[in-house]
Amino acid sequence: MSTVLIIEDNEKNMKLARDILRAKGYDTLEAVNGEDGVRLALAHKPDLVLMDIQLPDINGIQAFQRIRANPDTARTPVVAFTASVTQSDRSRINDAGFTGFLSKPINLKEFLETVRRVLEGPRE
Repeated sequence: MSTVLIIEDNEKNMKLARDILRAKGYDTLEAVNGEDGVRLALAHKPDLVLMDIQLPDINGIQAFQRIRANPDTARTPVVAFTASVTQSDRSRINDAGFTGFLSKPINLKEFLETVRRVLEGPRE
């Protein structure tokens, strides 16, 4: 089964995402800040990363760039997982090159469809 790394500093959002993913049979890894998220991504090479943008140390875009800069994880799909939904935030996220976007609070159907589509879709 696929492994999903969740990088999220809000305990309730982390628990909800983890519980949903595990109930569907996915393995999960968890980080509560960007530095730990990058470290886990490089060490474990997950099949998907769900990346919060507002993190307590480096932001999600910086963490994303570090993951993409490493040849071992350069092709790992990274989906922005954030409550930052203003047009300028979405533009910044799209411009950075994230694989997709999930807004919080979690919409269960959209969350699961996005995870499934990214994990089962072709990687470029």
